Amino acid sequence: MNNDLIAMDGRNPNDRTVMHVLYGLHTLAWFSGGVFAVIALIVNYIRRADESDPLYLEHHGYMIRTFWWTLLWLLLLSPLWLLLVLPGAIAYGIVWLWYLYRCVRGWMRFNSQRLP
Repeated sequence: MNNDLIAMDGRNPNDRTVMHVLYGLHTLAWFSGGVFAVIALIVNYIRRADESDPLYLEHHGYMIRTFWWTLLWLLLLSPLWLLLVLPGAIAYGIVWLWYLYRCVRGWMRFNSQRLP
């Protein structure tokens, strides 16, 4: 048995649905220019404050860390846009692919009740 597999005994089905919606918002954030991610981030912070289940705590933390690391990389790479459009676009594209990878990976692991 995998040591990061956690049972979801006694959970409200709505809690699970909220997590799926949050992962969906984070995953689709690039369609909204990041607005979906900010909304999801706020809900992540609110829900994490009242959470006691380790699986849910870890996934909220995972989404929060993914957001802030992405924002940091976007800010650090923003001077590349001043050089030429192409280096900035490539750098941002790589960061967004990494963000998408983290969101999909976390979502899949949550769906199989595993830690991120």
